Amino acid sequence: MAAVPDRPRLVPSFGPLDGLRVVDSGRFVAGPWAATYLAEFGAEVIHVEGPPFAPPFSDPTRLLPPLVPEGRAAPSAVSESWVQYSRNKLSLAVDLADPRGREVFLDLIARSDIWIESSRPGTYDRLGLSDEEVRTANPRLTIVHVSGFGRTGDPARVRAPSFDLIGQAYSGYLSLQGAPDPAPPMRAGTAMNDTVTGLAAAVAAMMGYVAAEKSGRGQSIDVAQYEVFFTLLENLALDYFLRGVVRGRHGTAHARLYPYDVYACRDGWVVVATPTAGSWRALRDWLRIDAAGSESASWAMAHREEVDAALSEALKERTGEELEALGRSLDLAISPVYDIARIARDPHYRERGMFVEWEDPIAGRVKGAGIAPRFDRTPGRIWRGAPWLGQDNRSILLDLLEYSPEQVEALRSARVIGECPPPGGAPPSAPYFVREGL
Repeated sequence: MAAVPDRPRLVPSFGPLDGLRVVDSGRFVAGPWAATYLAEFGAEVIHVEGPPFAPPFSDPTRLLPPLVPEGRAAPSAVSESWVQYSRNKLSLAVDLADPRGREVFLDLIARSDIWIESSRPGTYDRLGLSDEEVRTANPRLTIVHVSGFGRTGDPARVRAPSFDLIGQAYSGYLSLQGAPDPAPPMRAGTAMNDTVTGLAAAVAAMMGYVAAEKSGRGQSIDVAQYEVFFTLLENLALDYFLRGVVRGRHGTAHARLYPYDVYACRDGWVVVATPTAGSWRALRDWLRIDAAGSESASWAMAHREEVDAALSEALKERTGEELEALGRSLDLAISPVYDIARIARDPHYRERGMFVEWEDPIAGRVKGAGIAPRFDRTPGRIWRGAPWLGQDNRSILLDLLEYSPEQVEALRSARVIGECPPPGGAPPSAPYFVREGL
């Protein structure tokens, strides 16, 4: 994608999405993460946030615990989640409930390619910013709506509140996680439904943009969090509709593949994955199982107890590192269960640049997860930290929208726009705003 030559540039030029402009008014992980993902690959992403222009803020992600630096309160501290998931963005703090704020928003939309939002359906209609009204400002705009249950369907369900855990439960995902009854289902250890939905929304945004480039007409995309997870549950629906199977929970084991499980080793836990006939035969030879018919993977499935006993005995005497090396020598997939402390010491993570440092305007210098996947010619990068509220008001209004200083001051005086910088300013080494070439 080539940068649009006549557009003012508010971000450095890099990545495969150089020249793309995205308006992000999402809240609470799924929608905002979609926009961040695009920003990490070169898109200019403007996060639009309304009042209050002071803590507790309208975007609760800014204050999710834990806050950093530790021991401080907002606005002198910020959520670790915000630091990781809002980097590379610009911040415009504007009141969309005010007609003048809506005019600013529509001026921004007229100069943008994609709008991503994640409110309950109907929120923007009530603000006078329905899809039809927004598209009058930009007929080519791709609009991505992210919500728990989608914008159509059972009205009671559409209006219901939803968070990551609700998406895990309603999608069917939670019914498959954890030990069998009477143990409770086990939720994912992170906000996996939110982040996976964010990735799906980012992909949908780009598909919509490509279609708009071809046709000259934008469209609206309805991303329901539960549907994203439901479509990723392998053949769950086919199992039910073809054979009446209601799949349950199997603890750490897999319902159809074996061995494909978690086992204890001398210094922790390892996973052994032998889903193919060839990998099972390699494991069988190592375990010295020579029973009649044991070369077949179906034999292993039918003799789980016997194989588990042999496998557990062989694994418990070795460390995870020893077993991983053994697996490589036998072309078997064996891996220790890595936690973040082990990941931080791992040379492969380091060699692939999956730890990056950047300057956050509130937290200072931080180190976190890098960028994936990798592009050999137009890689993504982190060029700035997550913005404080309203950090880029003046640059967006003066340089991008070409408002006069008097217009900007009038909006600020009327509290249509606002800002909340950290007291005393940002840490000395943290750039508030970076222009290409400076």
